[in-house]
Amino acid sequence: MKIVTTPMCEEIVKLAGIKDYAVNRFPDEEEGDLAILLSESKVKMNSLPIKINTATQIFESIKKVCEIAGNDLTDDEILSFFEDYELCRKYLNSDFKRSVNVKVYSEFLKDIVSDVGFNIVSDNFNHVIYPDYLKDKVIETDNLVEIPSHNDISKNPFKKAELRYSILENLI
Repeated sequence: MKIVTTPMCEEIVKLAGIKDYAVNRFPDEEEGDLAILLSESKVKMNSLPIKINTATQIFESIKKVCEIAGNDLTDDEILSFFEDYELCRKYLNSDFKRSVNVKVYSEFLKDIVSDVGFNIVSDNFNHVIYPDYLKDKVIETDNLVEIPSHNDISKNPFKKAELRYSILENLI
């Protein structure tokens, strides 16, 4: 099976033990049997959409890709990938509840904001959290928190989650 992945998902493909794959921002430009890509992406070929915004999503995505690859990594083996990432370990399968009310300007950020335990509201919020690409669309002027999205950020999903978690933890 010829697998094509996007640069954002390549680390997950590697961790799942797949060695023979192509990387292309536009998987349909490659000849392939299966595209492994972010869940928001759409392609014509068969695809395995994954989410990698939170530690739990990263864990589950590695498991899903392992199944496709026929690699039987145990949960403990997958957890070993998290060893160097303190905040990812902290928020893996988290159920934190905090009395911080936030307005969130992006669906992908809602997952990570929920992981940290913030309450997502539309009124009476302490902070407005938005992705960098919506900077010009945010109408509030106070307590703004910009979160890096996909461009000027590591392609490594652990490092990306760590950075986002650390920005949110500064609000606690």
